[in-house]
Amino acid sequence: MKDLKEYVRTIPDHPKPGIMFRDVTSVLQDADGLKLAIDSMMEKCGDPDSFDVIVGTESRGFVFGMPIAYNLHKPFIMVRKKGKLPCETISREYDLEYGTAVIEMHKDAIRPGQRVVIVDDLIATGGTIEAVTKMVEELGGKVVRIVFLMELAGLNGREKLKEYDVESVICYEGK
Repeated sequence: MKDLKEYVRTIPDHPKPGIMFRDVTSVLQDADGLKLAIDSMMEKCGDPDSFDVIVGTESRGFVFGMPIAYNLHKPFIMVRKKGKLPCETISREYDLEYGTAVIEMHKDAIRPGQRVVIVDDLIATGGTIEAVTKMVEELGGKVVRIVFLMELAGLNGREKLKEYDVESVICYEGK
């Protein structure tokens, strides 16, 4: 089996010149790459007895978080774009490169005192996951770890998450 980084397709100058786009779909399209990604992220979650639930963000956080939750026999909590969840929600606005967005989770998704691992495919600027951590805490949960498949270290996303235990499987030094 190849190294996980070898499964990630890099597309230069997308979506604009100077950007090296790290494409996760090439990992998903290969059975060995997918297995290696899930297994590697699951390892980064730590001892399954140290947390109660997995939280994943729409949509690639679902792709990776759901099989991890299933394999570890943990509940899976969805964080979705505004207006997609049917019950009463809490929401958080966060900054994008050119504007803002809003994400939501059900008010009853996290119980006070629950220990949470957040899973997503990529940390860039950290804004999305910073918003997720605030919602988890608003509901009384404790974020014990955040796990990413890939990290773009040059965008300094860890800085927004510095008070948390952040793990990434693959780290790219650039943007």
